[in-house]
Amino acid sequence: MTIHSILQGRSDEIYSCTADMSVSQAVEILAEKRIGALPVLDGEEVIGIFSERDVLHSIRKYGHAAMDHVVREVMTSDVIFVDRNKSAIGALSLMTKRRIRHLPVVEDGKLIGFVSIGDLVKYRIDRIESEAAAMRDYIQSA
Repeated sequence: MTIHSILQGRSDEIYSCTADMSVSQAVEILAEKRIGALPVLDGEEVIGIFSERDVLHSIRKYGHAAMDHVVREVMTSDVIFVDRNKSAIGALSLMTKRRIRHLPVVEDGKLIGFVSIGDLVKYRIDRIESEAAAMRDYIQSA
């Protein structure tokens, strides 16, 4: 069970922002798409993550003026990446240990996906339920 398995069947569209966007513009994307974070791109390179947490920290620091700042000033720039071959359990463990909720999936320096802890938990629960159903079917047929 790999990150590649989770990315399969999803739309190829990845919502993102740039470091020069205003916080207000990035917040608009988060709200419109009903998502919790955006990878921050410089061309195809991921240079940060802009999340709901970053919004809260910037409001605490700058007050109402936070919305006029640019994403570069408030984003999380210590980005942890995974590739498509990382196991889902390994990615879930990494996210738990580092207390993060979003992982960019990068290959050859290019963003190819973006997964949340919710994506990984859902995938894991679906697998467990599928295995349990198969086990029940097997037991009933014996």
